[in-house]
Amino acid sequence: MTLDQAVLKIENTMRLNSLPGAEAQYKMSALGRRTRVADTFGTKEHKVGAVLILLYPHQNELLFPLTQRHAYKGVHSAQVSLPGGKVEAEDVSTEATALREAQEEIGVDSSKIEMLGKLTDLYIPPSNFLVHPYVGYLKSRPAMKKDDYEVAELFEASLSTLMDDRTIGEIKVPIPGNMKIKTPYFNIQEKVVWGATAMILSELKEILTQ
Repeated sequence: MTLDQAVLKIENTMRLNSLPGAEAQYKMSALGRRTRVADTFGTKEHKVGAVLILLYPHQNELLFPLTQRHAYKGVHSAQVSLPGGKVEAEDVSTEATALREAQEEIGVDSSKIEMLGKLTDLYIPPSNFLVHPYVGYLKSRPAMKKDDYEVAELFEASLSTLMDDRTIGEIKVPIPGNMKIKTPYFNIQEKVVWGATAMILSELKEILTQ
């Protein structure tokens, strides 16, 4: 599959609303997620956020940026994530949120991004966020600069790495209550990519393997 064909397949799948959905996400979910979602989603008003998978070609690869959060006292401390964040009052849509956050966090010119479509929404029980994941495209590799306040590290991943099943491993991660649970993860640039980010990327991977 060429780079153009991969982009077209992703775009068409989202446009036709033929997404693989939650089952693709669950392939990279932590043990017990179904129960946690069933027990918590809808029990109180959730927060709303959006993230962006920003694809662009470079050296015959399709790349996308990932960020690592700073360490802090919170459930997502030091985790690897996609550019994104909470919906703000000025955002006219969750798509606008994804674009604004990408510009703020990694310094891309959001006006130049072609939005390909939207993946399946994902609820995150520990932080009570409903995340809307979008996929965008740039025709060339952008100049990026991280926001030092929001982002500890900015790095790039390739779709070829994501598609390689040898990058998948399993670890135990801490959860509230001083416990640990098993979860699959992607090893990308020697980073452990797990949780919501891994689940969103899992759906993108499923689109390309269908």
